Amino acid sequence: MDVRGKTAIVTGSAVGVGRATALDLARRGANVIVNYSRSEDDAREALRLVEAAGARGLLVKADVSKDDQVQAMVRQTVETFGGLHILVNNAAMTHFVPFADLDGMKEEYWDDIYAVNVKGVFFCIRAASKAMRESGGGAIVNIASVAGTRSIGSSIAYAASKAAVINMTVGLARVLGPEIRVNCVAPGFIETRWLRSGLGDQVYELGKAGEIRKAPLKAVCQPEDVSQLVLSLIEGADLVTGQTVVIDGGVSIAG
Repeated sequence: MDVRGKTAIVTGSAVGVGRATALDLARRGANVIVNYSRSEDDAREALRLVEAAGARGLLVKADVSKDDQVQAMVRQTVETFGGLHILVNNAAMTHFVPFADLDGMKEEYWDDIYAVNVKGVFFCIRAASKAMRESGGGAIVNIASVAGTRSIGSSIAYAASKAAVINMTVGLARVLGPEIRVNCVAPGFIETRWLRSGLGDQVYELGKAGEIRKAPLKAVCQPEDVSQLVLSLIEGADLVTGQTVVIDGGVSIAG
């Protein structure tokens, strides 16, 4: 897909991987919807950067766990730009609870995580796919995590939610083709403010060092590494659908 002149929604694009993806799309000539739910100042800065790259941008506040807000975001996108061609499901949340702390993994934590990470992805795909078909087709990329392939990460509920996204990618790729491709990216450790604030500085640095030691490529992901992979699945993979691509410096195959 040539993204020039196409329209893309990137959920959770105020910071991190979402912002990097929005900027990569903007630099390639796409119209970009910068979506956020809480971080308005960061989202406005992301929009400024999108427009500074020469693209048309639109700032939309929408909680992806709310179906009515998702549908309104898609309607606003189509009304503004005349169609929708690309969806990157990046919005996600977690609670940091050790896997062994079963009592600490409260029911409301499961509900919080699944509402955004699983239901939110589905709501966005359901709403966007209708607009994409009316626009002649499109491409969807879901951001999962190696938490979903290796059962690691911030909490058991988070890992399970990302496994659900990987599974959903396959099922929806079957039913949305041939007009719409659905793929998934599963990053490992990413250097982001969000992860550092969740883990705390000491655990973050120890985790990063450990991943670098294990990785054959001796590096961890930057947000831009993930966005480049996302763009490759949108732009240069016309016969690829239902796939999950791991990006973790090789940690998953290190043994």
